[in-house]
Amino acid sequence: MPWALLAAACLGMFAASSSGTTRAPFLLDMARDLSTSLTMVANLMAATSIAWGISSVFAGAASDRWGRRPFLVGGPLGLAAGLVSLSLADTYLGVALSATAAGACAGAFTGVIMTEASARTVDRQRGRALGWVMSGQSLALLVGVPLAAWIGSSIGWRGVNQAVAAVAVLAALGLFVTTMRPTDGPASATRAKQAGMRGAMTGPVLRLLSMGVAERVCYGLTVVYFATFLQTTYGLTPAGVAIPLGIMAIGNILGTILGGQAADRLPDRSRTFAVAMVASGGAAVVLFGWTPSLAGTVALGFVYATCSAMSRPSLMASLANVPEEVRGTVLGLNVTAASLGWLGAASLGGWLMAEIGFAAFGPFALAVALLAAVLALTGRNLRGV
Repeated sequence: MPWALLAAACLGMFAASSSGTTRAPFLLDMARDLSTSLTMVANLMAATSIAWGISSVFAGAASDRWGRRPFLVGGPLGLAAGLVSLSLADTYLGVALSATAAGACAGAFTGVIMTEASARTVDRQRGRALGWVMSGQSLALLVGVPLAAWIGSSIGWRGVNQAVAAVAVLAALGLFVTTMRPTDGPASATRAKQAGMRGAMTGPVLRLLSMGVAERVCYGLTVVYFATFLQTTYGLTPAGVAIPLGIMAIGNILGTILGGQAADRLPDRSRTFAVAMVASGGAAVVLFGWTPSLAGTVALGFVYATCSAMSRPSLMASLANVPEEVRGTVLGLNVTAASLGWLGAASLGGWLMAEIGFAAFGPFALAVALLAAVLALTGRNLRGV
C-alpha cells in the first residue's frame, strides 16, 4: 500500500471538504459582515457544489490525456488561492466568486486523487486505499468543523479560510513529493484521447454512477439535516450538536474502514453494497421515526452513519476497476454524480421537512436505498466491471 501517497491524498480531501464545511459555524457572522441575508450566505454552498461537479468532469478527462500530476498539485494550490481571495473579499459578490473558484479547484483534484490512488494499487487493495482517502471527508466533520469553531473565536471566519488554505498548500506539497514517480505515460494518454468520454460511458459505468447518486442522496439527506433534526426534537443549541455530530463522524470513519476491508476481502461487491444500503435505509427509518432520548437518537445516528459509509468503498473500487485510459474520466464523473446527489438531498430534504416533517425522512431514505440496492443486484458483480 502506498501509505505516503494515501496520507497526502487524505490531507487533500480534508482540505477540500473543510473549505466548505468550516463555513457552517460562521454563517451568521458572514451575513453580518457582508451585509446580506443568511439565505444568501447559505447559497454559497450550492455555488461551490455546482462548480465542484462541473470541473471534476473536465479535470478527470484531461488527466487521462495529459497526466494527473498537474491536477494533483495545481488543484490544491488553486483551492488555497481561492480561499485566500475569499478571506480578503469585502462584498458578497467577491465572496461568491471566490467560493465558486475554490469549489472548481477542489473538483479539479478530488476525482484525480482517487484515480491516482487506484493506479498505484491492485484491485484487491483498492477498497481499503480509497477508503483511507475518503476518510479525509469524515475528518473534516470530526476535526475540521469543531477546530474551526474554536479558533474562529479568535481569528474570525476570514482567518479560518486562510488556515484551511495553509492545509491545502501542505497537501499540494505532499502530493508533489509522493507522485514524483509517474504512473501514467504518453501511451495511456494516447489511448485516452482515442477513447474519450464516449468510451467511458458504458452501461455498467452508468449503472454505477446512478447508484452513486442514490447513495449520496440517502447519505446527504441525513448529514445535511441531522443537526436541525436534533435542534428541533431536543431543543439543542448550535453548540450542543457538536458532540452528536462528532459521534456521527466517528461512525462514518468506522464504516469507511470496515467497508474498505469488505470490498477487498469479500467476493461479491454488489452484495456488499446492497446489504450496506438496505441496512442504512432501515436505520434511517428508526432514526427519524423513533425518538426515545437524545442518547438513543445519537446512537442510532452512529449506526446509520456506519452502515451508510460501508457501502461507498465497494462502489468506488468498482468505478476504479475500468481501463486505465478512461479511469480519470469515470472517477471525475463520479464526483459530479456525488454533487448531484448532495444537491438532491438538500433540495428534497428541505421540501420534505417543510411539507411533511422529519417523519418522512426515514421512508424516503429507505426507498432511495432500496433503489440503489436493486441497481446493484440486477447487474453483474461489481468486481467485474
